[in-house]
Amino acid sequence: MKWTIEKKDAGMLVRDYLRTVRAFSRRVLKAVKDEGRILQNGHDVTVRSILREGDILEVHLPKETKGKKMEPRYMPLEIVYEDSAVLVVNKPAGIPTIPSRRHSEKSLAQGILHYYREKGLSYTVHVVTRLDRDTSGLLLVAKHRFSHSLLARAQKEKEIKRRYKALIEGHLDMKSGTINAPIGRKEISMIEREVRHDGRPAVTHYEVIREFTDFSLVNIRLETGRTHQIRVHFSYIGHPLLGDDLYGGNKKYLGRQALHCDHLSFTHPESYQEMEFSAPLADDLKRVMNMNE
Repeated sequence: MKWTIEKKDAGMLVRDYLRTVRAFSRRVLKAVKDEGRILQNGHDVTVRSILREGDILEVHLPKETKGKKMEPRYMPLEIVYEDSAVLVVNKPAGIPTIPSRRHSEKSLAQGILHYYREKGLSYTVHVVTRLDRDTSGLLLVAKHRFSHSLLARAQKEKEIKRRYKALIEGHLDMKSGTINAPIGRKEISMIEREVRHDGRPAVTHYEVIREFTDFSLVNIRLETGRTHQIRVHFSYIGHPLLGDDLYGGNKKYLGRQALHCDHLSFTHPESYQEMEFSAPLADDLKRVMNMNE
């Protein structure tokens, strides 16, 4: 990363410039100090160096170590956008975002690692917006720990926006509305969530786009981001997602939950530009709708 120092920032210590102007977290700055490099006009300096107008400041992040389960594995990737800081991928259903004890087979993260290796990039994978194994659609990845720290902060402050489309069983009486019901872990399961009075606040906004004989296509916007939130909320109101047998859905039409992230927007962590992406509905969801025209 490289910046030209402006007049308004002249006189600042490198440390203060990186912390206040470039929003480096303490953890990332410490990693740079301990294992990375800071150059001022091509010369190594410490964080106590004083900046002058017109100086070129460069920061080289330390090499990152990969987890034991994160072995690169080839898979085709649909890359929607890529630059030096972020990667946006259109994830297919049926593949986990990251490896886990339940899903130790090939994961999207391992496919991204293989892609990085083929391009000569020494990054590990920092997933910002994770999707369930059987959910398809747009997924945001930070390429390095600095962009990840900024995007994780934006995620916490609800500045990263996602919209989903889902096929739900039946027809809703109210064609648009809000489901406001707290969600927590189901006591008898490590996986399932449920609406419960002692759960964490969860708010889902929806709008019916189209109705079919047995199901409806809905547009969904999340105000919170609880695990399985969309699936739990629509099951709670009696309209589970098609194919979502974990939460009462029928697999008559589809073998996975009919959920797709079709819109993603965020502020770029380095350029500060507003980024916005869309992805068409997954083919299997289109087929279900076409069969029921």
